[in-house]
Amino acid sequence: MKTNVLLITNVKIYQENTIYEKGYLKIENEEIIEIGPMELCPFDKSIEVLSFSSEHSLLPGFIDLHIHGLHGADTMDGTMTSLKKMAKALPLEGTTSFLATTITQSNENIEAALSNVAAYASTNKEQPAADILGIHLEGPFISSVRAGAQPLSFIQEPDIAVFDKWHELSGELIKLVTLAPESKNGMALLQHLTKIGVVASIGHSDAVYSEVQHAIASGLRHVTHLYNGMRGFHHREPGVAGAALTHSELMVELIADGLHVHPAIVRSTYKTKSAKEIILITDAMRAKGLEDGNYDLGGQQVHVSEGKAVLEDGTLAGSILTMNDAIKNMIAYTGCTLRDVIIMAAENPAKQIGVWSRKGSIALGKDADITILDEHLNVVMTICKGKIAYKKGE
Repeated sequence: MKTNVLLITNVKIYQENTIYEKGYLKIENEEIIEIGPMELCPFDKSIEVLSFSSEHSLLPGFIDLHIHGLHGADTMDGTMTSLKKMAKALPLEGTTSFLATTITQSNENIEAALSNVAAYASTNKEQPAADILGIHLEGPFISSVRAGAQPLSFIQEPDIAVFDKWHELSGELIKLVTLAPESKNGMALLQHLTKIGVVASIGHSDAVYSEVQHAIASGLRHVTHLYNGMRGFHHREPGVAGAALTHSELMVELIADGLHVHPAIVRSTYKTKSAKEIILITDAMRAKGLEDGNYDLGGQQVHVSEGKAVLEDGTLAGSILTMNDAIKNMIAYTGCTLRDVIIMAAENPAKQIGVWSRKGSIALGKDADITILDEHLNVVMTICKGKIAYKKGE
């Protein structure tokens, strides 16, 4: 096997437990093999060197656990071409890993999408691109009362047998399932997911507070796009949103685009939950990275204009948010630090879906998934498993 060695120098490194104001990082093949201050940096003329400055920050690559598509491609297309396009485009925004996310649709279309991800995962990746870590099954086991942009006609009752069939079709790549636990058989499916190690998430749910408490006792640990598609907070009935804020067992997804959640609520959520209990997501659809216009989402027409994606009735339909804009917004709305952003955009997602041993932080032996930002938090380079997947200006 050919050895690929890369040395990154003169950069501010956010290591797992240390910050080097001026450090170096060495990669061999796909892994991080050395990290340290510049005064200890080894120099070898045979090694490719990427030199930056102290104005640049080296972070672990972002991990998006909830993304449907971008650049004209969508998970539900069920084609290898679409998945390749998504994986190739995501490094532009600093994302190095993601969960391909489905939508409520016919069983036939969901099964085609799941089988396609399984086929993609088994192929040799020719070019540096974001890593598909698995699948986020969003629907169809949700509440019609809180459907949002999920097609009503395809919502169905939770069914363990159907899920098991889909999990097998996916090559057991389903890592996260959004469901409404208050639905008939919802609790049974939640308990089943917990038993087999799949993260159960409450979303598109009309559950009352007591039902969420029961779900937490049965293994619920995640909340899909907090505040959107759920029973909201009321001072006499906390609902799903109130339960999410109250219970530290629940990790919450946030779409920090200023549209899905008001900046003031993003700030109050951060003050309540802290970085340790928030995961930044994009929930992006195929229009991300393209011009304003009309696009398909789960068989529905979505109109995109001035940064907003809506159905014909005005319902928000995913986003066109990039992950690097999400972190910029999070810092602007809350005053959090770049270290906090790393927790919300890399560490928490890696831990939540069980890939922390190889993803989510800058540490020896971990995958060389790296995002380098300039002083304005713009992405200047993204490295996926030791290979440059994006370089600004090229």
